[in-house]
Order: sequence, then structure tokens, then C-alpha cells
Amino acid sequence: MFRFKYFIVTCLGLLLASCASEKPQFSVKTSAKKSIAKLGETVKLSLNNPDGASINSITYSLDGKKVSESLSLKDVKLGKQDLIATVVSGNDTIVAESNLIVLSNKRPQLYTFEIINTYPHDPTSYTQGLEFYNGELYESTGQYGESKLRKVDYKTGEVLKNLDLNNGYFAEGLTILNDKIYQLTWKADTGIIYDVSTFEKLGIFRYNQSKEGWGLCNDGNSLYKSDGTEKIWTLNTTTLTEDNKIEAYTDKGKIGRLNELEWIEGKIYANIYENTGVAIINPNNGATEGVVDFTPLTAQISNYSSNDNVLNGIAYNPETQTVFVTGKRWDKLFEVKIIKK
Repeated sequence: MFRFKYFIVTCLGLLLASCASEKPQFSVKTSAKKSIAKLGETVKLSLNNPDGASINSITYSLDGKKVSESLSLKDVKLGKQDLIATVVSGNDTIVAESNLIVLSNKRPQLYTFEIINTYPHDPTSYTQGLEFYNGELYESTGQYGESKLRKVDYKTGEVLKNLDLNNGYFAEGLTILNDKIYQLTWKADTGIIYDVSTFEKLGIFRYNQSKEGWGLCNDGNSLYKSDGTEKIWTLNTTTLTEDNKIEAYTDKGKIGRLNELEWIEGKIYANIYENTGVAIINPNNGATEGVVDFTPLTAQISNYSSNDNVLNGIAYNPETQTVFVTGKRWDKLFEVKIIKK
């Protein structure tokens, strides 16, 4: 009797597997070579139907938005986008997933700079974030056991206010919006919120999609967060969840390891970790529209190391309309004017 029941169960399992395997298999095809296209191009979409199954309807979507078979890439985000075909075949609804990589259609403009002033900077500060607010400079410094939040007199280097973080935190970027300081930590899945005047801790927030915290900036309304990849997340200012994102791409490919961020006149300036270049990124689609080469500054830093004491720290002062840059454990803070080559 036991063997008979086992036989029946086995047959039923095989029957169900057979029925499941009878569903038609589809995949999405594009006219783009290797599924890589550029902004402004038109890509033809089609369905690969190897079984010749009957098709009732097909709906295509890119990055969660419905698109037509003739896909115009005029107003889309750059980067690796989810390309999905929802197919109704008989009584079945089947989802076929693929990807389309969208590149910029323009090469980044190259920029250089002019040094306006040079100021002292605390060489013990492992700078992770830098930002002006109401004419005053705030700084976040990293390393376990050394992480701090500071207000600094940028002209003298004097520390006006200091808060040491818990030894378990490795502090990263910061930004200030509506009298609140938002400071990231690296791998602790924790952002910290402070009162800008008192440095009193007001609360924390978690990273719901990204794994790490690197850089922060804001446009006066929304927060933007980097996570060490090519992604820049838009944070909901009420829930602080990562509700949206862009990916930084050029006409050749992605720019990864995005670190410290600064919002400057409608663009996101992003420090590239262990690189002397700063990317200028369109916040709407992720296109890298420019690159500032800060390599000449490293010759003026006595302890510069391309592996550790790297460029990191970008702050825009709207009162002077100039940019301030420094690095990890740099002894100088530079006030510069960005110039097209």
C-alpha cells in the first residue's frame, strides 16, 4: 500500500512538472547591438517566440514605464535598465525579462580650475563630507574610532564645534537641509540626523536598497545618496527611503565608486574614490556631462598618497560662488574656480 501511494505521488509530481513546462518560453530581443544603445536613439523591440506559441497581447516596459515596440531613448535614464515584456498567451500571462544599457550620446566636457585661495586644514581629518550652510563649513570625518562631525572656520582651520561618533561608526558623507544635518555611516546601515545648531541627535534612518553609505548632497528639496557604485539614490525627505535612482554613465560606460557629492548650480558633482577627477552629473538622467581634473592639487599636499590620502571633499559656497576641495588627511583646503578647457 505504501509503495502504491508513493507511486501515485511521484506520478502526480511528474504530471505537474510536465504541465508547468508546457508554458511557452519567451525572451525580449532588441535591435541594439549587445543590447547597448545611446541616448536619443530609437530601438526596435520584438519577442523571441521559439515555440511558436499563440500571442494574445504584448506589453513592453522600460524601467517600470510602458513603452512601444519602437522605443525612443530621448527622455530616459542612463545605465542598466530593466526591459520587460508581459505576454498574454492563451490563458497564461508570462513575463519575459531582459536588460538594455543606455549610454550618453555626448562625451564629457573636460574642466580644469584656478586656485583662488589656500587655507589650512586639519591633517588628522579623514575627510568624508564637506558642506557650507549659512556661510559656515561643516565636515564629516571617517575611520573607526576617529569619526567626527565638525563645524570649522574654513579660513583658519579652527574647529568651532566637534562631536565624536560611537567607535562602531565609520562616518561618511553629510548634507544639511532645513536646519538638519544628515550624516552617513559606511557599513552600519545607519544615517544619523542632528540639529545643525546644537549637534543634538534627532534620529536615525536605514538604507533600504543600497548596502553602504558614501556621499550625500541636496538640491534644497531632495537628498541624493551615493553607495560606492555608479548609483545615486534620491531619498524621500519624509521617510528617508531610497525611492528612486540614477546611474552615472558616459558615452563609453558607467562611472563607479562615486563617493562625496555636492549639488552645484543644478548638477551633482561626484568625487570618484581613489581618483583625482570629479564627475559633473545630470541629476535627471545620470549623464556625466563633465569631468574636473584636480590632479595638480596633489603636488601641494605633503602627505599625498594615491592609495589612502586621496581627494575627497567638495563644498560649494553660494556666497562666494566658488568651490572648496580637500582630501583625506590633507593639510590644505583649496578655494577654486572651475574653468572649461
